[in-house]
Amino acid sequence: QVHLVESGGGLVQAGGSLRLSCAASGLTFSSYSIGWFRQAPGKEREFVLAINRSGNFRSYEVSVKGRFTISRDNAKNTAYLQMNSLKPEDTDVYYCAARDGGTRSRIYDYDYWGQGTQVTVSS
Repeated sequence: QVHLVESGGGLVQAGGSLRLSCAASGLTFSSYSIGWFRQAPGKEREFVLAINRSGNFRSYEVSVKGRFTISRDNAKNTAYLQMNSLKPEDTDVYYCAARDGGTRSRIYDYDYWGQGTQVTVSS
């Protein structure tokens, strides 16, 4: 059974940083691209960024480029989302997802999802 577990969310002031982790089990982690998405109440889940299986290709949503970084450690079956210069509008529930294939930005392209972790940025 596949599990993706996000951690590292919390409350931070604007301009601060957080690092989210996505720990995977039950799958061959190195065979999956990992994406991070976020969702506010009443809104659609939206793409943030993704990293390919080997970690040498990344795709970004424009509003986070230069502030957010995705990385992965295949030996630890874990992906990371480093978020710097956080803004109040980054407040959302953040989800990681795994896809058997290259990076994609559509939620429908991902096979497995975590339960999400709340990030709240105060002004």
